[in-house]
Amino acid sequence: MNNNRVLSSLCYFSIFFAGFILPLIVFFVVNEPDVKRHAKRAFISHLLLLVPTIIGIIIFVGVIIFYGFEPNHFGSNSFTGDGLLMIAWLLFIVLEAVLSLVVFIWNIVQGIKVLKV
Repeated sequence: MNNNRVLSSLCYFSIFFAGFILPLIVFFVVNEPDVKRHAKRAFISHLLLLVPTIIGIIIFVGVIIFYGFEPNHFGSNSFTGDGLLMIAWLLFIVLEAVLSLVVFIWNIVQGIKVLKV
């Protein structure tokens, strides 16, 4: 098996163990154009997992800053805010989960395809 194919495949499979770090290192260390292309594609797909998570955390912190935790009608502390805001937050979480699953499966499929070629 060709070392370039294994390295290219590892860039995709690094979603299991090294995130976007391995594709970034491979991109700058290896001189083979095909491996660089796969490393770049893997890096971008790994960022697709990272960016929505960071945006979600920023939105969550912003909502807490603006709405805070206030007692509701029953006297217990719970997260309050507009109903639409809560629906939007839940929709964001569901979309992020679907995107994460799609990107995760895509990386596995691409890693296998590179090994089979």
